[in-house]
Amino acid sequence: MLVSLLKKFGLKFSLNDPRWGRGSQDDKQSQNGNQDGRRPPDGPPDLEQLWRDFNVRLNRLLGGKKGGGGSDSGGNGGGGFNPDMRGAGVGAAVVAVIAAFLWLISGFFIVQEGQTAVVMTFGKVSHMTPAGFNWRWPAPIQSHEIVNVSSVRTVEVGYRGNAKNKQLQESLMLTEDENIIDIQFAVQYRLKNAADWLFNNRDQEEMIKMVAESSIREVVGHSKMDFVLYEGREKVALDVGQLMQQILDRYKSGVQVANVTMQGVQPPEQVQAAFDDAVKAGQDRERAKNEGQAYANDVIPKARGAVSRLLQEAEGYKSRVVSTSEGDASRFKQVLVEYEKAPAVTRDRIYLETMQQIFTNTSKVMVDAKSGSNLLYLPLDKLISQSVASDPAAKAVTPAMTPAAAAPAESVELQRQRESRGRDREVR
Repeated sequence: MLVSLLKKFGLKFSLNDPRWGRGSQDDKQSQNGNQDGRRPPDGPPDLEQLWRDFNVRLNRLLGGKKGGGGSDSGGNGGGGFNPDMRGAGVGAAVVAVIAAFLWLISGFFIVQEGQTAVVMTFGKVSHMTPAGFNWRWPAPIQSHEIVNVSSVRTVEVGYRGNAKNKQLQESLMLTEDENIIDIQFAVQYRLKNAADWLFNNRDQEEMIKMVAESSIREVVGHSKMDFVLYEGREKVALDVGQLMQQILDRYKSGVQVANVTMQGVQPPEQVQAAFDDAVKAGQDRERAKNEGQAYANDVIPKARGAVSRLLQEAEGYKSRVVSTSEGDASRFKQVLVEYEKAPAVTRDRIYLETMQQIFTNTSKVMVDAKSGSNLLYLPLDKLISQSVASDPAAKAVTPAMTPAAAAPAESVELQRQRESRGRDREVR
């Protein structure tokens, strides 16, 4: 330090110089040359002489004036220097101003884009600064911490690096139906308050990991194993993110959860084979259920349709029978009224209508019962139908015989039966 100050004020010397620090006599001898031809003896530098030279240079710089008659021939400078107090004060003020200026400019700092600076006054949070060129009071009054708030940070739970590098103490958890399940997931988050992130929690990364683990255990503990393994993965991830955000807000951590991603959800490796068998059995059960449901969907509508048809037919038959009975009763009452007025006429009319109805619905046969002719019966309906079929003009000539012509042809067996009945009548 002393050597650097001496160099600053112009005292150039070398530690290897044998005449280093020997005073004005040695300097005078070096200027005039060594007249007697003797070389000055080697030795350590004269610190007292160096100090005197330093004082002289300093007084000249600060505006002092030299007093006394210089140094004697022996190098013991007898004349001292009396510094000017006014000049010394001005120099001290200049030095103080320069030091204050350097101290003040040390408070400037730059915040990059996507970052924010938390300024603290005597260790207490004062304010936060945006990106750009900022200034604060220099230390020890104020200090600052720069935090990156734009980057997305990730916490891994149940694994490290990839899903194969499992952490069983974190990944194994119990479901509501008392089954053990192995889950690996990652949480992505951003910072929404840099001051809370820095000062409200001691170990931020560990805190977020513990919150994530606690949240996933609570959600899985209220869910079935099949739900977590298959259809409920997205629902579990969403519930974990919401629960984590509630806990982090309660802790005032300054963290915003961005996404929760399920990396792997499976049963423990020790029971993987048995679980695969159980899954296959469940699939077979679902297939059998689906087949039974398909069969039921095919049979039940048909049975319901048949039931509905039978019910409608029964209702129709009921309506028909009731209507027919009511019509017959009404007709009988009307006939009774007419019978009471003219019994003989009404009785003949009823007989004729009945015979007309009978002959209309049966085949007409004429039997020669008096003579012993070989022609026992004459099928008039057959003859009429044949004549109508051969001569279309006969339809207009014999309109009354049209119902008989429209009757269906009887079989040979039926004709033989009627022939036998006719013969029986003839015999009687």
